[in-house]
Amino acid sequence: MGAMSPWHWAIVALVVVILFGSKKLPDAARGLGRSLRIFKSEVKEMQNDNSSTPAPTAQPSAPAELPVADTTTAPVTPPAPVQPQPQHTEPKSA
Repeated sequence: MGAMSPWHWAIVALVVVILFGSKKLPDAARGLGRSLRIFKSEVKEMQNDNSSTPAPTAQPSAPAELPVADTTTAPVTPPAPVQPQPQHTEPKSA
């Protein structure tokens, strides 16, 4: 009951073919294969980079200095507040 029999797999495959179409399945498989190849090559490259770099030494190093702010520029002044304009109202005629 828990395991899928060959008939179950056949029905699943048939549903996938019906849903995605027989034309798109080879393209999807090809794209998946390319993605996996690229992923594998990147993982290998990362492993090679990690093995080729020397291990860090156990001696503590001096902390790096923080960058100093540039104080040669003029301070920024906020813009002057904008005065509200009086609203023009027309006199009411009787």
